[in-house]
Amino acid sequence: MRRRTFLATSALALCGASLHAGGADAAVWHSNASADRQRHPIDCAPVDVDWSRILRTTVGLRPHRDSGFVLRAEAFGEKTIIHNYGHGGAGMSLAWGTGSMAADLAGKHHSRRAAVIGCGSVGLTAARQLQHRGFIVTIYARTVPPDTTSNMSVAGFTPASGLVDAERRTPAWDQQFRKAAELSYRQLQRLAGRNYGVYWIDQFTATDDREAASTRSDDGGLLSDVLRTGDREMLGPGEHPFPTMYAIRTPTLSIEPRLYLDRLVTDFRAAGGRIVIRAFETADDVQTLRERVIVNCTGLGSRTLFNDEELVPVKGQLSLLTPQPEVRYRVNAHVVDAEGQVTNVSMNPRSDGIVIGNLQERGSWSLEPSDEVRDRNVAAAMQFFRAMRAT
Repeated sequence: MRRRTFLATSALALCGASLHAGGADAAVWHSNASADRQRHPIDCAPVDVDWSRILRTTVGLRPHRDSGFVLRAEAFGEKTIIHNYGHGGAGMSLAWGTGSMAADLAGKHHSRRAAVIGCGSVGLTAARQLQHRGFIVTIYARTVPPDTTSNMSVAGFTPASGLVDAERRTPAWDQQFRKAAELSYRQLQRLAGRNYGVYWIDQFTATDDREAASTRSDDGGLLSDVLRTGDREMLGPGEHPFPTMYAIRTPTLSIEPRLYLDRLVTDFRAAGGRIVIRAFETADDVQTLRERVIVNCTGLGSRTLFNDEELVPVKGQLSLLTPQPEVRYRVNAHVVDAEGQVTNVSMNPRSDGIVIGNLQERGSWSLEPSDEVRDRNVAAAMQFFRAMRAT
């Protein structure tokens, strides 16, 4: 398979046909990178993608708002409610930060008993931040891990993932986002290597477009001095194992939801926290809680509970393949099939399996996996990794 026809134009891979694998350009890449390759060798075992290796396919609904997440306190009858929801695809990334900011708002109230509604990543981290400030906390939730949306996520530190519409950003929102991201990044680094399922891993973006790879920034530059962007490395032809001309290697924090959320639940309970299984149908139901400080982390539930009609679901779908312990990297690429259809290949290794695929289906409330999406994602991954073996 020719490299030129493998990747399509997209946000990550644009105009691959304009680049040539070889000649002076390739020689420059090789001369500049060969010494570093000796210090940091690329060790990327191909994934064995096969239909027989699929364990299960899961669906999660991201709570998206075009204007970004909500973080504010307001009077709620005789109570104070602090809203902390609408994180889109960045809930696992930003939760420690928005939880800390929500806990600071709660600290202005005289009561030191708090209720948290929701037991996903956002609810659990908010509850832990409240405990760190001396609150006695009860979590109320319809479902708990492993049956939360957070358990269905790819899970890594991607703070700008599906978060806010570019036209709705404001300087005040950017400042709030940056603070949340900094706080979360710091806390997740503390948890890495401590049996929380948080760890550093090499993330690769495989592409045929050198210019797009050089300039890509998911956060609009807001976090360039916070993230480890200095370690972001461009690899040229012959310097990486992927069936593309270029690859970006970036060390990134990865999170295993199963391990991470279980550990947060354990920590919360060990600190005296209680979890009560309860569903709330209306805001009046929330008013019946005895706690005078309430932190709302219901995600999409806030559309009904608090009449936030801006909230829309963005459906995601993942397939899990049997584990491959030798696969210790993440990769994203855009693949073109024989009919010219472009599919994003996203691969993330975990102890419970290899996660393949993704989906961004705005407005879908269905929790049923799509066979067509599964087949397309797996077929594209199969095409990519078989071509990787052939290079």
